Amino acid sequence: MNPLFDLTGQVALVTGGSRGLGQYLGRALAKSGADLIVTARKKEDCAAFVAEIEALGRKCVALDLDVRNKESIDAMAAEAAKAYPQIHILVNNAGCNVRKPALEVTWDDWNLILETNLRGAFFVAQSIARQMIPHGYGRIINIGSVTSVFGYAGLAPYTASRGGIKQLTMSLADDWSKLGVNVNCLAPGWFKTAQNAVMYEDADWVEYLTERIPARRPGSPNDLDGAVVFLASESSRYVTGQTLLVDGGITVGSTRATVNKK
Repeated sequence: MNPLFDLTGQVALVTGGSRGLGQYLGRALAKSGADLIVTARKKEDCAAFVAEIEALGRKCVALDLDVRNKESIDAMAAEAAKAYPQIHILVNNAGCNVRKPALEVTWDDWNLILETNLRGAFFVAQSIARQMIPHGYGRIINIGSVTSVFGYAGLAPYTASRGGIKQLTMSLADDWSKLGVNVNCLAPGWFKTAQNAVMYEDADWVEYLTERIPARRPGSPNDLDGAVVFLASESSRYVTGQTLLVDGGITVGSTRATVNKK
């Protein structure tokens, strides 16, 4: 394996590891040699994934984590430290969404999304950075979204949280990079996940979306493999505070000019 992308001997902690992109990201890191810690509100929900990673010849530990609860974050970090002497990589993936027109968003909707996606991400990063900094090494990968740079109707709290992740990433990079901990944001474009699967049942919407993606298709989960391994590995040693959009090019513009052929 190319040493620039070899994660053998390293430990990666992936939050939100019970389903969806969290598992794809964790799987990519394990295939590059990393042992894993995966978290979910109920660690039992990760049991099948733990078995899958162990079948690859990697170690994998599941831990309980509710990112809206500071005591839960602190307990998870303490358990992670017991499981492994050093955590090299954090993938800050846990998140949620509520889709509503802006006029219908409730106080509780806002708190749920911002507390999960933004406040939770910060305090998880803080707790794990405290373990990375004494070793003088770490890779923190905050999971953002195309909505970190684009706004969409019906997603006001979510876009606020993902825009916040982009800004948070830059601030933490300025704080911690001098201490050996690089912080970057991996921002997927439109990928089908458990959170948005219902949208992909609408063929007209999928056609509308696809027309606006230069690659002419929504993302497949494995399209993120190379990006997460890059940000987790030695190959990104001089990359920090950045947002890497893996979006098929949709952020080049949300509409496409029509060429009139005569």
